[in-house]
Amino acid sequence: METRFLGILLVLTGLLAGSATAWGQGAGRAADQVIDPSVERREIRRADIDSENFEVGPYVGMLSIEDFGVNTVVGIKAIFHVTEDIFTEANIGFSRAGTTSYERLSGSSPLLNGSDRDYRYWNINLGLNVLPGEAFLGSNKAFNSSFYLIGGLGSTEFAGDKHFTVNGGFGYQLIMTDAFALRIDVRDHLFELDVLGSKELTNNFEGTIAVTWFF
Repeated sequence: METRFLGILLVLTGLLAGSATAWGQGAGRAADQVIDPSVERREIRRADIDSENFEVGPYVGMLSIEDFGVNTVVGIKAIFHVTEDIFTEANIGFSRAGTTSYERLSGSSPLLNGSDRDYRYWNINLGLNVLPGEAFLGSNKAFNSSFYLIGGLGSTEFAGDKHFTVNGGFGYQLIMTDAFALRIDVRDHLFELDVLGSKELTNNFEGTIAVTWFF
């Protein structure tokens, strides 16, 4: 009886020893199978944006003077960035009105003469960046960009008189380098005009493109 018991004990001992050896070998193989990845680090270059808050530059575009056709407009704007999302803008622009359809069709004397056709304006505006982001050129070039809303008050000198003006619109800014940006703007200049004997609220739509410099 004791001999049988010792035999069973020896068999169990052998099985346990074999299991321990197999487990150790399996753990060793698992450790050998662990791969230490060699990750190639990609160099990230931060946008080299000028930290100055002032921005100034000329612009050119087209101005639709109500009843006087679409005409070239030029001007200059100065911008101060109050915060990352809010900025103020002062601008001054110049254009010259064409002839109205009434003048062309009736053959009568011009409604405006000489310098009365000169169109000058200035505005003080408040802008809000609502959709900051990036614009990509190919796979290796990215530019910081922003879509913004803008509006304000000013004055327009046209038809021999000065007119209180409200303007509003939207724009898109693309930062090209650390010091220069491209701005595309669409505005509506609203003021009352009396040319035909009665005052009317006129909408004068403007589309411009500007190159500005940070300093």
